[in-house]
Amino acid sequence: MVAMDLFRSEEMSLVQLIIPAESAHDTVTYLAELGLIQFKDLNPDKSPFQRTYANQVKRCGEMARKLRYFHDQITKAGRTATFTATSDRSIDLDELETKLTELEAELLEINANSDKLQRSHSELVELQLVLHKASEFFSSAKNSAKNVQQRSAEDKGSSVEDGIERPLLQEQTETSKSVRLGFISGVVPKAKAASFERILFRATRGNMFLKQALIQDAVTDPATGEKVEKTVFVVFFAGERAKTKVIKICEAFGANRYPFPEDPNRQWQMKSEVETRLSELQNTLDAGTHLKDNVINNIGSNLDHWTVMVRREKAVYHTLNMLSIDVTRKCLVAEGWCPVFAKPKIQDALQRAAHDSNSQVNTIFQVLHTKESPPSYFETNKFTNAFQEIVEAYGVGRYQEANPGCFTIVTFPFLFAVMFGDWGHGICLLLGALYLVLNEKKLGKQKLGDIMEMAYGGRYVILLMAIFSIYTGFIYNEFFSVPFGIFGGTAYRCPDPQYSVENCPVASTSGLEKWSYEPYAFGVDPVWHGSRSELPFTNSLKMKMSILLGISQMNLGILLSYFNARYFRSALDVWYQFIPQLLFLNALFGYLSFLIVLKWCQGSKPDLYHVMIYMFLSPTGDLEDNQLFSGQSYVQIVLLIIALVAVPWMLFPKPLLLRRQHMQKLQGRHYTALSRSDYSSSDDEGTGEHDEEEFEFGEVLVHQMIHTIEFVLGAVSNTASYLRLWALSLAHAQLSAVFYERVLMFAWAYSNPVIRLIGLIVFAFVTFGVLLLMETLSAFLHALRLHWVEFQNKFYQGDGYKFKPFSFNTCSEEDDA
Repeated sequence: MVAMDLFRSEEMSLVQLIIPAESAHDTVTYLAELGLIQFKDLNPDKSPFQRTYANQVKRCGEMARKLRYFHDQITKAGRTATFTATSDRSIDLDELETKLTELEAELLEINANSDKLQRSHSELVELQLVLHKASEFFSSAKNSAKNVQQRSAEDKGSSVEDGIERPLLQEQTETSKSVRLGFISGVVPKAKAASFERILFRATRGNMFLKQALIQDAVTDPATGEKVEKTVFVVFFAGERAKTKVIKICEAFGANRYPFPEDPNRQWQMKSEVETRLSELQNTLDAGTHLKDNVINNIGSNLDHWTVMVRREKAVYHTLNMLSIDVTRKCLVAEGWCPVFAKPKIQDALQRAAHDSNSQVNTIFQVLHTKESPPSYFETNKFTNAFQEIVEAYGVGRYQEANPGCFTIVTFPFLFAVMFGDWGHGICLLLGALYLVLNEKKLGKQKLGDIMEMAYGGRYVILLMAIFSIYTGFIYNEFFSVPFGIFGGTAYRCPDPQYSVENCPVASTSGLEKWSYEPYAFGVDPVWHGSRSELPFTNSLKMKMSILLGISQMNLGILLSYFNARYFRSALDVWYQFIPQLLFLNALFGYLSFLIVLKWCQGSKPDLYHVMIYMFLSPTGDLEDNQLFSGQSYVQIVLLIIALVAVPWMLFPKPLLLRRQHMQKLQGRHYTALSRSDYSSSDDEGTGEHDEEEFEFGEVLVHQMIHTIEFVLGAVSNTASYLRLWALSLAHAQLSAVFYERVLMFAWAYSNPVIRLIGLIVFAFVTFGVLLLMETLSAFLHALRLHWVEFQNKFYQGDGYKFKPFSFNTCSEEDDA
């Protein structure tokens, strides 16, 4: 059922809704909850500010801004918005707007008061530190002065007290003008302390004395509110000019100046006042913090509900602005696309909206007929969605053309596995995919990184890639490049009967001999591993298998073009595109695939390169040892003729027939115009001239020529492109063998357990980094290219546009902006 739903997009209808004005809001809301209608903008010429519901959209935008502000405040407070059972669910938009305005004003006032109080608290803390450090400066200076005066008094016979109280430079002050000494105290950031001292010294020409003390713990800066390491300073100077310079330098360096009294009693009193004010401020701050926590808790319990409500209302009014208003302004006209299966659901939603809004008139629902191309809509689930995204990354499919998504579910992981075939690596990949799948509900609720988000989105793709890799790994018989004889015994034995196959001394030189015609049950016989013909055998096998897979997938693409042509009733595409393309591809490369299978069945040794080359260079030549069946030369001549005829078959008939159909259409239109009035005749003639201008035979012919050349050359290049399956598979196998033999086995050759452990760790890391990450990405990209280019270009136009219904589920945070 899923595959059939994915094969073609859902049938769509263009519908028109005539909605009474009183029920317009409820109608759009119910349709958004349903999420099955894509509205068309019927006011493309109007700017957003000229539309009917511009004021409502502006209101919702303002409320969204307030909600973002609340969210930032909750985040800064270290809280998270939580759902509670007491959340208000009955509030309407007008009440919510009023409530948000009140809460914002309250929160802004609380924050403003808290900032002022915090600034005052930080200033008082700095003042307390200045009082403490500066008092230490002065007391230390006074003690030093006493010691000096004491020594001086002992020499001169005067008392210490007299020396302390006597003015400095008494003899000079008596004869000259006295100079008044002053000082400024404060705090400066530690990072600027050295520059601060240097600039002070230069500005005062050394006529200053600076004393600094580092504060042990970082303090809160009053201006920025951040923790900063600071230093207390006291700078002494002489004169008013020096004071002015020091003040300006303090302002330039962001130093906060604080008063410091010289009187010790005043210092003690000031310290006591500062401590009292700090205690009072701390109590006030605690009360403000408690009040703010209550407001934030109240907001946080309702924030998610309010955010969803505002987001939905804004989306509804945005959609209402896309509707056309009747001249009487009593009803709104809407147009949009919806799936055909959704019509009953939409009509039911319209009836419920009319009933709930108490509208006296129901919404009129009618289907419009149009030639406009509808959007493409595929109903996917969590399993098929990732594969559909892979297809639509190339281009959204045209309406109801064959969708490669349903085939990609199988072909994409299988082609990946052909390049990644190793059941050991497949098991590792499977474990990672199972982790993502089993924990999808838990991971879906978390915010993942970019890479993890991509892996989570493609978890089912990775799961299938891992399962197919295990399958192809059993076919290649590789487990971290080591073969295992799981499916029975080998058909080969050592020529010397006394040796087993594993210990045969000539296994890598002259080789083993075949003793049984019963093949290995499943996959490659393990004895090929390590033999001298291992690489030629696996190369031949994988190369031919790549060609067979490529021709099969390209034929599938051509076959899907037939289903497209049949569905759209285009006989020209069937007869002059599908048939010649099918004949051309299979006459050459289909024949090559037949020879590969025939050669495998017969066990003969003809050179297929020689057969294909001389099929063109010498069609009538003798095949000699390269003949696989009787009459092969005649068959090749017929196939070559078919391939040559298919080229003009694709090129010329379709443009000529399109031109003839166009001329017949014009001729029939002119005949019809003879039996009509002059007015209608002139209209038809104008229409006919317009159609004739649209059809250009030269452009059609050139387009068909390009299409033909592209297919003919692409048949060769696309077939060669599928050889990447062989190349990537060979590279993966050889890298795995090198890591196993040169890293793990090299370390295992030593008996030292430390060396073995190191070798095992290195082997695990290179296997994970190179083979499980880089090789996985490489094989993924190559499988992607094979689907986009080699497969989809045979039938997939990819020029449609995606169905994007108006739904509340798709409303994101970007809608709040």
